[in-house]
Amino acid sequence: MKLSEELKWRGYVHQTTLKDLKSLDNKTIKFYLGVDPSSDSMTIGNLAALKLASCLIRHGHQGYLLVGGATGMIGDPDGKKQERDLLSVEDITANKQKFENQFKNLFPKNKTDVVDNYDWFKDIGYLDFLRDIGKNVPLSQMLGRDFVSTRLKDENAGLSYAEFSYALIQAYDFLHLYKVKNVTLQICGSDQWGNSVAGVDLIRRKTGGESHVLSMPLVINQQTGVKFGKTESGAIWLDPNKTTPTQFYQFWVNIDDASVESYLKIFTDLDEHAIDKTVDEHKKDLSKRVAQKRLAEEVTTWVHGSNSAKTAQEVTSYLVGENNVGEANNHNYEALAQEIPVVKTESVIEALVKSKLASSNTEARRLLAGNAIALNGTKISQDKIEDSDFTNGRLIIRKGKAFKDSAIIEKT
Repeated sequence: MKLSEELKWRGYVHQTTLKDLKSLDNKTIKFYLGVDPSSDSMTIGNLAALKLASCLIRHGHQGYLLVGGATGMIGDPDGKKQERDLLSVEDITANKQKFENQFKNLFPKNKTDVVDNYDWFKDIGYLDFLRDIGKNVPLSQMLGRDFVSTRLKDENAGLSYAEFSYALIQAYDFLHLYKVKNVTLQICGSDQWGNSVAGVDLIRRKTGGESHVLSMPLVINQQTGVKFGKTESGAIWLDPNKTTPTQFYQFWVNIDDASVESYLKIFTDLDEHAIDKTVDEHKKDLSKRVAQKRLAEEVTTWVHGSNSAKTAQEVTSYLVGENNVGEANNHNYEALAQEIPVVKTESVIEALVKSKLASSNTEARRLLAGNAIALNGTKISQDKIEDSDFTNGRLIIRKGKAFKDSAIIEKT
């Protein structure tokens, strides 16, 4: 499949200044993707654009991954209802290093370079920037942005000059990379279209050269209509110290059936034949979650490596009762014990309270009477845990269907 065809098939195309996507099939180009270090880790909300970059790289194009050390000092105001709190220089520096490490973990070294816009902004004088760049950016262009008009109309929100100037800084990034690295394409999410097109316009005004933008749609949960990556429990981080590989894997296993096919296209490198085969097998028995498991395996392997993905799969198999926790090796058992509580008892009521799956004995009895408790995946109604329930002195107790509402019981 040619690149232009694959971009459309995977759902990576929203808006573009390219006259014809087929132009990407015929010659090798250099492109860039920028991310501001607004936290100490990227999240799954960054993954779609990163996978778009991965697709371009697979087809032979050279990528530049920009960590916004300069733009991160201001913070992108687009989509924000009020002024951001500024991060300290120390926090931005620490965050940049973590983002760079994550970039290097996700992409092959010979096809990508990591750059930091602070490197070219730190020595630019304010007056020089106004004369050289500000003079070439129409105010009407900046005032026409939706977020500008929205924030200016809100007396309680407003808009500072710093945030108003953010688009100017990002536009200069594109100009700099165009002149120094011969980068001719910026890729972004659809919410970054305005900032990115400003760079195209600046390049044309300053050099007379041609550059382009390719934006991809925001990924939406097709069942709920909510932006992808928003969860009740908070962000799903790429940093394994903030979201363990097992928690990361389980997020993907829990994807709804309505969204899983499109997510296989967006977040994996699987080809059309492999995805069609996976989806066909999935539809034969939705309860087996074949498509979700393949999605979870592929994405977890990409982000955390094959060993962590294998451990996450095995830990999850104990949680859902597919495998017996008593047969887990030491490595997998230790990984499982990091995810859920471990208690010593032979009473279901006591186990529920000790593990905080129930707030009191009364609630624990109600859950037990309501057929909401399972030992090793089998629903139970009695309080006493028999010796035969244990394997090597261990078992899994679960409340309801959620993996997280589980605990390990060790025999006293």
